[in-house]
Amino acid sequence: MAAPSNAHQANMIQPARFSIGLTGGIGCGKTTVADYFASLGAAVIDADQIAHDLTGPHGPAMPAIAASFGIDFVLPDGAMDRAKMRDRVFSDPREKSRLEAILHPLIGSETQRAADAAVGDYLIFVVPLLIESGRWRDMVDRILVVDCPENLQIERVIRRSGLTVERIQSIMDAQVPRAVRLAAADDVLLNDGESRSLFQQIDALHAKYQKFAFELRKNRSQRL
Repeated sequence: MAAPSNAHQANMIQPARFSIGLTGGIGCGKTTVADYFASLGAAVIDADQIAHDLTGPHGPAMPAIAASFGIDFVLPDGAMDRAKMRDRVFSDPREKSRLEAILHPLIGSETQRAADAAVGDYLIFVVPLLIESGRWRDMVDRILVVDCPENLQIERVIRRSGLTVERIQSIMDAQVPRAVRLAAADDVLLNDGESRSLFQQIDALHAKYQKFAFELRKNRSQRL
């Protein structure tokens, strides 16, 4: 499941350094991009991974999930049954809100903790539903969208997860349209299958972000 995106999650996050919100549709390659940025020296904080950790075996969110949804949504190892929960929240918006009420405060506090402890040239928050949240625009300095053709999104997700085309399309339909995501972007990375081209784009953005981060630090020190 993608990390929830409600405003409660973003309201608690107050980055002290130059920060970027990284997002993109399912299958666009956000993980590949984030990993490469990290190799260049960026501090990457993945909201989706935080949500997975919270709902992993005996994770901090699991007692509340078991109490609210029942033990049927807990796997034998103590993790959330993601497939069953995905079916539940996609079919009933009220159930989605119930899950978000449990996860959002925890994701927000864990994301802030990670940001405070992060070491790197600048911060990158990886948030699958960043645009949908409506609040991250005020939390980060720039929004970076990873983009690719929709047919390529579907091909990639089928290869990695085995989900049906119908299920993948339903997930894509629950996200904002590609055009809306691109319109919200300050920067766009085209990930249409050519790794060399993608990494060259990231190298150029990294240099730009380093400059922005330096200027922000300098301006803040001059105000002190």
